[in-house]
Amino acid sequence: MVEDQLRARGIRNRLVLEAMAKVPRHEFVPIDQAAAAYEDRALPIGEWETISQPYIVALMTEAAEVRPGDRVLEVGTGFGYQAALLVALGAEVTTIERNASLAERARQNLGRTGYQGRVEVITGDGTDGYAAAAPYDAILVTAGAPRVPQALVDQLADGGRLVIPIGSREMQQLHLLVKHGAELSDTVLEACQFVPLVGKQGWPQAPWPRFFG
Repeated sequence: MVEDQLRARGIRNRLVLEAMAKVPRHEFVPIDQAAAAYEDRALPIGEWETISQPYIVALMTEAAEVRPGDRVLEVGTGFGYQAALLVALGAEVTTIERNASLAERARQNLGRTGYQGRVEVITGDGTDGYAAAAPYDAILVTAGAPRVPQALVDQLADGGRLVIPIGSREMQQLHLLVKHGAELSDTVLEACQFVPLVGKQGWPQAPWPRFFG
């Protein structure tokens, strides 16, 4: 996975590659998806959500420039894989998941694999962020938003990085925003497809029959 899907496609950050090699991805997918865990595609995890393909996970993590000791917010916990990678990079992680059953499954997965100690899993509306642990050095949003939620911008530290897919329900562009005082720089990384970001500052609740990410 690391050599063929990540390094070969331009992921260069050594720490990200090492974390991707270390964290057992098969422990963060449903049992019936374990055989496909290391394929370069998104996999359904139930509740209309997915675990993103390894390349997109690596791209977002590299873009966020996570460093040891950083305080990081993840929006969209899923089964906990991205949170485990952030811990492997040395971050202090808060991750928020609107679906209570998925949040509990993430806690179990993180505990079983030894990553729970530096992760706080919150059940709630991720479009509001989590002000209690702000400011954050990096925020990663693992669902597609119609616009950048202002709450997430407000919770970024000065110099903080926000990686977020923005666009329609069906197609987005992955953006890297960096906060400089009252200003935000914005770099478009590449096209992507994620499940919709549902919440007060995202999309309204509705079922979606397709799987992205």
